Amino acid sequence: MKRLPIWFERAENLAIAAAVVAAFVHLHFSWWWLPVFFLAFDASMAGYLIGNRAGAVCYNLAHAYAAPAVLLLSYVLTGTRWCAFAGLLWAFHIAGDRALGYGLKFVTSFHDTHLGAIGKQRSPASPPHDLPGSQLSG
Repeated sequence: MKRLPIWFERAENLAIAAAVVAAFVHLHFSWWWLPVFFLAFDASMAGYLIGNRAGAVCYNLAHAYAAPAVLLLSYVLTGTRWCAFAGLLWAFHIAGDRALGYGLKFVTSFHDTHLGAIGKQRSPASPPHDLPGSQLSG
């Protein structure tokens, strides 16, 4: 049951990504910009060249909804279309990452996220301890 909130967050972010696509098309932006710029926001991983702490801070700043929200609010208040374009691209990236299970990073390792471990450190052979029946002796 401990993983249930993670699945809710992933589903929620999938819905956010779908809403962003709908808004993007509604504003008459070409949909293909979304996949073209999808990886651009991962340039924030360059912070990991300095170390885990710097990497986590850079990554988390680029993967929080605050900046895209400010851009989208700027669009609503001023009608500046580039703010909507950039804010929607950014929100799509964040939502896509979270829907795929890439969460905000802990300073311990790139692989340690608020959605659980990612990458090679994750052991698919051993079941998570929070699934029903995984604590049965055998």
